[in-house]
Amino acid sequence: MKRIYSISLALTLVFTLGTTQAFAWGQLGHYLIGLMAEKQLKKSTRNKVNSLLYPVSLSKSGTWMDDIRSDKSYDYATTWHYLNSKNGEYDSNTQEKTGDAYEAIQRIKAELKKGGLDAKTEAEKLKMLIHMIEDIHQPLHVGTGTDKGGNDVKIEFFGQPTNLHSLWDSGMIDRQGMSYTELGAELYRRMTPQLQAKYRSATMQDWLKEAVSYRPQVYNLPENKKISYPYLYQNFSIAEERLIAASVRLAQVLEEIYP
Repeated sequence: MKRIYSISLALTLVFTLGTTQAFAWGQLGHYLIGLMAEKQLKKSTRNKVNSLLYPVSLSKSGTWMDDIRSDKSYDYATTWHYLNSKNGEYDSNTQEKTGDAYEAIQRIKAELKKGGLDAKTEAEKLKMLIHMIEDIHQPLHVGTGTDKGGNDVKIEFFGQPTNLHSLWDSGMIDRQGMSYTELGAELYRRMTPQLQAKYRSATMQDWLKEAVSYRPQVYNLPENKKISYPYLYQNFSIAEERLIAASVRLAQVLEEIYP
């Protein structure tokens, strides 16, 4: 039985690493951020958000913006998953002409707070907002503008060809062999009022500075670009911290929109 599970996990990992490219956090990452965020919401906000997203949960809604990539009617939002920042500052002149995550988050948040949207439009904008807030807490979604957020950095992860972006999106998380509910429960145990206050006190500009501060370690790769246990040991704690921070800030923004 153990052998069958190991083979299954290995095949899943190969498939995931071979197919995930520009997406941010893989499904597990998005699911567990939403799961932790929902636990933090006050009741009135949780009820409003759940009613807007029904029948899909907040947790599962985080992947919607990736799911619609095959629908050309949403091509206008293709570049809203990321932004470029050389030093942690936001510069509109270095962004894609079709928009970026930083600008889109602020604009859509304001539209949702203003209200007056029909139910379908509000639900879609809400799902976009959820996804983008989760996305930009993945360090490589605040990119340098030179290597497509690490997509151009080819590596091997436990012998399988992939790229640095994919490793941070899903490779390291999937390698844990845990479901999103299991990993979410483990990370949520670390949540304290002090930690929540720290993350909630930050501005969006601070979010960018945080991402950039991790770059030296994220890009600290072995010369042969073969990634295994040492890199995981040194970096998975960063991924965990980013997932927790994303959940706190997602809950915060949702409460600001739907108090």
